Amino acid sequence: MDHSRKQRLRRRLLEVRRALPSDVAAVSGDRLAHRAQGLTELADARTVAAYVSVGREPSTRALLERLRGAGTRVLLPVLLADNDLDWAVYEGAERLVKAGRGLLEPTGPRLGPEAVTAADTVLLPGLAVDRNGVRLGRGGGSYDRVLARLERAGAHPATVVLLYDGEVLDEVPAEAHDRPVDAAVTPSEVWRFTA
Repeated sequence: MDHSRKQRLRRRLLEVRRALPSDVAAVSGDRLAHRAQGLTELADARTVAAYVSVGREPSTRALLERLRGAGTRVLLPVLLADNDLDWAVYEGAERLVKAGRGLLEPTGPRLGPEAVTAADTVLLPGLAVDRNGVRLGRGGGSYDRVLARLERAGAHPATVVLLYDGEVLDEVPAEAHDRPVDAAVTPSEVWRFTA
């Protein structure tokens, strides 16, 4: 069953991330921000739905600041009790507060779960992606809901997953609800996928 294969792969990838030295993670975050900022999907975007990295996720901090500094409207998720995501505008690191599960969330007004449909580009967290654009998330389903919401609304933002080098795999187990992403950015490469 693909679900159990996903769970095993998640455990393996999380172990690799946990073993990553903090200085390597920090350098990777700076390189990732530099590479991602060069994407036309971000350079041309008026609104970007992003996220604040936590733990050993590839750092998004520098990228969030660069986007905001360039005048891009950045939406950040606010986790709801049912694992769905609401959204609020990013107003700087000093306007983030600690929330449940170790997350950092914006303090501004909530815009509603549908706010993501106005984004030109959606940056997604993930643990891996395969060469067909199938993303492996952490298993909570929050971003599967986001992708399904975009599809239902007829919205077609660019969808980009942010990863470490080595997390673009030949194959990721897929289930019926999985939606492929358009691209992946790692500290050293940009990968593009076609449906």
